Order: sequence, then structure tokens, then C-alpha cells
Amino acid sequence: MRRLRACLGAAAAVGLAAAGATALVAGSASGATSALDNRWYAAAPYLMPLDNDPPDPAAIMDATGLKAFQLAFVLAPSSGGCTPTWDGTAPVGSDTTVQSVISTIRAKGGDVSVSIGGYGGTKLGQACADPASTAAAYQQVITKYGLHAIDFDLEEPEYENTAAIRNEIGAAKILQQNNPGLYVSVTTAGTADGTGWFGKQMLLEAKAQGFTPNNFSIMPFDGGFNGAVSQTAALTKFNGVLRSTFGWDEATAYAHEGFSGMNGRSDTGEYFAQADFQTVLDYATDHHMDRFTFWSLNRDRQCTPADNGGRTSGTCSSVAQNAWDFAKYSVKFAGVTPPATTPTPTPTPTTPASCEPAWSATTAYTAGAEVSYGKHNWKAKWWTQNETPGASQWGPWQDEGAC
Repeated sequence: MRRLRACLGAAAAVGLAAAGATALVAGSASGATSALDNRWYAAAPYLMPLDNDPPDPAAIMDATGLKAFQLAFVLAPSSGGCTPTWDGTAPVGSDTTVQSVISTIRAKGGDVSVSIGGYGGTKLGQACADPASTAAAYQQVITKYGLHAIDFDLEEPEYENTAAIRNEIGAAKILQQNNPGLYVSVTTAGTADGTGWFGKQMLLEAKAQGFTPNNFSIMPFDGGFNGAVSQTAALTKFNGVLRSTFGWDEATAYAHEGFSGMNGRSDTGEYFAQADFQTVLDYATDHHMDRFTFWSLNRDRQCTPADNGGRTSGTCSSVAQNAWDFAKYSVKFAGVTPPATTPTPTPTPTTPASCEPAWSATTAYTAGAEVSYGKHNWKAKWWTQNETPGASQWGPWQDEGAC
């Protein structure tokens, strides 16, 4: 999805310099760095370093504690060929601009992943002849920037091309084998059923090739979604798709599942506010999901009053917010509390709320249902029946406080 990237112009992710490399090599110009914990790469929000009024990553790091960024996007050259470029126009081989951004991030103790593909433009999987040549192109990117992580963003229109998806999945498998420890995510479209027909075909291609990335992430937006409840429902459905495709149990599927959201107003006019991000974050952590990210940091700031809420923008969210509000959810997912910008006020004592109807073991509850149990109110995170509120911290009930 992410039509915004096509109409506004997306900067790319990353390519490679030599097929068959056997280890990650840090490019000297970008600053050698040791890998971060994989949880940071899993939490890295997308940043376009060449387009959509790129924000200063150092300022974001200082304000939020964020350490990792998902740079977007690497594509095939618009003029044709099987070499990596940023946004189809800036060759990776001669790049100094993105390299400078990476050096700035690494100098502050952070790191980057690079995302390939996205919506629009010609992808290397479409332009290259086979998985080996596709992998060789991406290896140029890994080698130049000394990458420890890479993201395959496989969506329209590329994922409708069987040969292109075979090349991309095959390349991902080769890179995983040739770069020990490389964190690999695969991102695709989300639907109410988890993902659509082409997304499911992509998963079947991965199964056929024996390829398992760190995670398969879906983007539950631009598809008739309405807030966090619809997104968590899609994540539950996608878990079922992963189980049925790969034969995993529920926990294993969640351990290989990821969420990639869109902050603020989506391309189709859906709205996802800070509260929605918190709800999905709770779901992701409760289910031990592998990834929580969003599109994008370029949009993680409030629009001017004339724009706020009226349109989808590549440079602001169209919802009321402070700068980098949404980045703080990525920091929380990584397990780090963002630094406080203002003192936390002492809470005013409150009178306990009145109790909701008593929980019943025989009643089936849907997401959002409220009950009382043990002198506390509880809200259902998803469909549940005969699961006692508070019995497990990973269970279906969220404690709403004493009543």
C-alpha cells in the first residue's frame, strides 16, 4: 500500500556491492559500528533521507532516545538496469548524502536498516534476471553501508509479479546465508483477513524456497481500517495465516510476526492517533511479536493549522501531536523509556470507577467488551471466552483499574 510514497516520491533503501560476501562489512566512510540488539532494528521507524523534508535524525534521537532508523527506499534505476539506487535516481555506488546521514546516526550510538521496494517505481526483483543477480545488487548496499539489517517491502505492484517475488525471496535467502547475523524483515500489505491473495502467494513462495526471515510484517492501513481494534483483528488473522502456511504454533507465528503502521492520516483518509498506536503496541508486546514500526518519521510532526486533518501529507501527520510523538512508541517497543521532556505531574487521587457487569465464564466477549472481576474493571483485547481476567499478564484482559 503506502500510495503516498508513489505520489510524493520515495527515497530508497539499500543495495549491495559483491555477490557471495560472507560477512557484514562496515563501509569506512559511513562509520564502522557494532550491531544493535535486534529489538532496535525491529522497532526502527521509516525515514526518507532524500525526500519529504527529511528531519534531523540526531534531533529525534536526542528527543526520544530512538537508536535505529529504517531508511527508504532502494529501487532499480528508473533508466533501467540491475544496480541499486535511492528512489530510482541516485546510485548507491556513488552516494555520499545518505552515507552522511548514516554516519550522523552511528556517531550517536545508533544504526540503520535499509528498506528495498515500497509502493511505486521499478524494483530490483523486476529488473534483475534471477535471485542471484538480485542478491548481488543488494549485496552492494550491505557492503557499502556495513548493514546489520535489511527490509524487503514487497507490495503493489511488484508482489503481483510472480517472477519478481521469486527473485526477491530468493535474494533475501541468499543474503541471509551470506551475511551471518543479518536481521531480515519482509513487509507486505495488510487486509482485514491479515493479508490478501498476493501476500499469501508471497508467503507460499517463501515456504517453497525454505526461507524464514526474522519476521513477516503487515501494513494494516489503506484497506478500510478504522483505528486500532481493526488493526489488532488483522494481526490476529495474520497469525492464523502464518500458522496455516508454515505449520507453526501460535507462539512461533507471533515470534515471526510484525506490524508496520501509518501515523496520523493514511492515504485513504483513515486516522490513527497516538491512542491507536498504544493499543497496537500493547497487543504486540502482549503477544511477543517480533516487530513494531511505522511510516514515517518524515510525517511524525504536526501540520500547519491550515493543513491539519485536511489531507494526507508526506511531511506531517494531519493529527494533533507534538513532534516525534509516534517515535516514542518505537522506543517503548525496543524496551527503553524515552527521556522525559517535562516533569511528570503528581496524579490527583481519584474515586474508583463504578464496576462493570460481572465477568462470566460462559459468555463470549469481543474486543472492547468491559467486565468487572476481583474489584477491578477489565477490557477485552480480543475475542475471549472462559479466560479469567488477570490470570495471565499475556492474557486477553486489560486491567482498567479498581472499581
